[in-house]
Amino acid sequence: MRALMDEVVVETDGGARVSECATLLNVACAFPSAVGGAAAILPLGARFPGLRDSKALQQQQREEIYARALRRGLTCAVGLAYVDEIDRLNIFHAARLAMCRAVSRLSPAPDFVLMDGHLPPDFGLPCRAIVKGDALCPAVSLASIIAKVTRDRLMVEYHRWYPQYNFAEHKGYGTPEHLRLLREHGPCAIHRRSFAPVQQLCVGDARKLCSSVDQSESPLDRCATDADW
Repeated sequence: MRALMDEVVVETDGGARVSECATLLNVACAFPSAVGGAAAILPLGARFPGLRDSKALQQQQREEIYARALRRGLTCAVGLAYVDEIDRLNIFHAARLAMCRAVSRLSPAPDFVLMDGHLPPDFGLPCRAIVKGDALCPAVSLASIIAKVTRDRLMVEYHRWYPQYNFAEHKGYGTPEHLRLLREHGPCAIHRRSFAPVQQLCVGDARKLCSSVDQSESPLDRCATDADW
């Protein structure tokens, strides 16, 4: 990890920009609503115990780290690409769009971007992609946790809109229960029509399509504007 950050110092022509290093991770919804990117600035040398791959943490551990990040006043942001953009662009390009939106919302703006994965989009900033970065770089781990907590909270909010799908329990992933409820009720307004199980229902039984819902004040809008989501 130290070697990685030393390389970042070299790439930014000194250490001044490293404290402004932004990291991000996209977390794609398995079925509904949006693909999200999170970005966080963690100053070089800052101590933040407990950071690791979000997938290796329990929900309560992620929530506690999220709360600590807010208490410490760390610069964090979330960007979203919406269901119509996913269907139009495909999940890969929508994820890149969400990443760019997350980074653009950081204030102050970063000088350098580290991202989890490969093939970074054009952030308009120096950037390095790190495969498995959420397990190797603390700041990427923090962004991963922010993304995961935001997504889980979003799905709990959507459970209030569409309780028949039990989003609060499975968080929109393709569990056997979710598939069963999807077959029983048909897709709702936040299910991605380009996702194969949803697409099959749309083609196979048009009567099960839920009518479009006015989402002018949807949880997605709140997520995109509230800092303390």
